Amino acid sequence: MFSLKSALAKPFAKHVSKSIKKWANNPVETQEKVFHEIIGKATSTQFGKDHDFIGIHSHADFVKRVPVRDYEDLKPYIERVVAGETDILWLGKPLYFAKTSGTTSGAKYIPITKESMPTHVEAARNAILMYIAETGNSKFVAGKMIFLQGSPILEKKNGIQLGRLSGIVAHYVPKYLQKNRMPSWETNCIEDWETKVNAIVEETLSENMTVISGIPSWVQMYFEKIQEKTGKKVGDVFKNFNLFIFGGVNYEPYRAKFESLIGRKVDSIELFPASEGFFAFQDKQDTKGMLLQLHSGIFYEFIKADEFFTENPKRLTIKDVELGVNYVLIVSTNAGLWAYNVGDTVEFTSLKPYRVIVSGRIKHFISAFGEHVIGKEVEQALQEAVKNSKVQVTEFTVAPQINPEKGLPYHEWFIEFESEPSDFEAFSKKIDASLQKQNSYYFDLINGKVLQPLKITQIKKNGFQEYMKSIGKLGGQNKIARLSNDRNIANVFEAQNLIK
Repeated sequence: MFSLKSALAKPFAKHVSKSIKKWANNPVETQEKVFHEIIGKATSTQFGKDHDFIGIHSHADFVKRVPVRDYEDLKPYIERVVAGETDILWLGKPLYFAKTSGTTSGAKYIPITKESMPTHVEAARNAILMYIAETGNSKFVAGKMIFLQGSPILEKKNGIQLGRLSGIVAHYVPKYLQKNRMPSWETNCIEDWETKVNAIVEETLSENMTVISGIPSWVQMYFEKIQEKTGKKVGDVFKNFNLFIFGGVNYEPYRAKFESLIGRKVDSIELFPASEGFFAFQDKQDTKGMLLQLHSGIFYEFIKADEFFTENPKRLTIKDVELGVNYVLIVSTNAGLWAYNVGDTVEFTSLKPYRVIVSGRIKHFISAFGEHVIGKEVEQALQEAVKNSKVQVTEFTVAPQINPEKGLPYHEWFIEFESEPSDFEAFSKKIDASLQKQNSYYFDLINGKVLQPLKITQIKKNGFQEYMKSIGKLGGQNKIARLSNDRNIANVFEAQNLIK
């Protein structure tokens, strides 16, 4: 069946692809331009005056004047913006505050300005257009699309609207996609996540769903409810569903479960959006990593993760980075964030063009014994263990067990299985061997008999959902920490009797 939207999408995708390649092939110049533009525009702001922006002519000048800050450090300025003052971090007032739940500082208010808002929308659109340009597949444009997201209902604080980033972005769906978008506005506004997902299932069952997107763990919940209701594979219910768009977490631990629920393989596009900026998206189906958005009003700095907690770690620009090194991502943006520690760690998979994977969170690691195991390492270890097996993992997290009842300390893996391993000991050994291979510190600790090999603790079916519900983070953009340097999550599992 002919679709005008599908036909028009292809030439538009080619045009956008050309313009993206133009800046991607001139990365250093592109970042230099962004740097001077945002510094120049913010010179007369309070932050610009306090940090002598008028005297900044190079990255070295910037490093001397502007220290790296996290939210807590920037909070005095943000509080003035929230109170309604103008020209504090950026000219005028922000259009929005993206409200996020911080682990240490309660609610965080991340400013989004009239200059930064379009970059969030364009990057999401461009990810789809780059997929069309590469594959030639544009049929899905004529079908229904869903994004499992937070409520679009916004509050006002001193004249500035605030809400979840996904809820803010919901107000910017292009007119030509309004009729394709699911669920309905009313359903999207439902606050309770389980009620919302049930309503989405009812609304979408009879529709021609072609694109489904969201954080994998919550899309999985949607898929499971569809299967429960129909008794069919998701791919049989939605015969034209052929594109899954996701962000926020690594898809690999979920892939086998998803393909089982869908009944076939579908193409996927990975995104790296955050309240602080839309940093990267997957631009090639057969290439690892996401294209770093170098032209989107964001100036990037990178600090080697293993140097981050030392005094005066070196701040690198795009021209200085290397492949395979774990970096803490630092951004300065046209929303008024300056040398801001986003909290994510990235690793470059390509330098021509610059592509990254998200390797974890700088605060999410295990180093109770000096091993500094990161998210990417535990995900890869589990991925290798389930490969070519019938084992399916629903969700997992890892914590240190420092004071076991007997024997040496160890890493405790809390895993919810869809399909359990027939031999738990062999499965544990596979994970442990992979972790030792990836992390030399962990290898030394095991071989030096400081640690014993990891142990697996099974979590009951839907246990992770119950945990997230108990802490008020069920659904939306919330995700489980892959690992922790303490036993806070483990203690909740035990207290709530979620261990199998």
